[in-house]
Amino acid sequence: MGKNEGAVLDALLDRYGRTFCGEAGIRLSDRPKPLYQLLVLATLLSARISADVAVAAAKELFAAGYGTPKGMRDASWQDRVDALGRGHYRRYDERTSTMLGEGAELLIERWKGDLRKLRDEAGGDEGRIASLLMEFPGIGPTGADIFLREVQAVWPQVAPHLDKRVLDGAGKLGLPRQPGRLAKLVGSGDDLARLSAALVRVSRSKKTVEEVKSAAAR
Repeated sequence: MGKNEGAVLDALLDRYGRTFCGEAGIRLSDRPKPLYQLLVLATLLSARISADVAVAAAKELFAAGYGTPKGMRDASWQDRVDALGRGHYRRYDERTSTMLGEGAELLIERWKGDLRKLRDEAGGDEGRIASLLMEFPGIGPTGADIFLREVQAVWPQVAPHLDKRVLDGAGKLGLPRQPGRLAKLVGSGDDLARLSAALVRVSRSKKTVEEVKSAAAR
């Protein structure tokens, strides 16, 4: 790693290296409940809505007791709508309530409420995991990438998962755009997840790019 790359990386992680799971209060581990909560968060983040609103809505759902597949399935459609509304997730609240209920039912019926069983069905293959994730209502390629970027902290089978949005952010900061080279700049899967989240934030904001570059140059 060059001196400039190291300075940029330090500035980036210091300012923006918080996973979206962390922001939503999800203590991610390879257990059914936090993995399901990540799936919910990925569903919310997939809509054309700000990340802050999606995170706030996830917190409201979890606080209301809908942080497990059973809790989400057993909640009434209106209860889910109300929780989403408290998080200001209003443009998509009714459709999203339906999708979350149906997704919870699918997870319970097909994988006994445990996303590790989905991973095992896929043989740990990243592409196959993504395809199975896209069977959930509201999860398309974007949602699958969101899930995989975060879950690589606890699923080494999918690491490094550095998709186009992450690599675009890297390019704007002068970091390697090749997944292998970029992954070598950090060590653990947890750091990869933090790096991915940070670069996604950078990819969305020219102001953020300039802030990180300025901090790295000091």
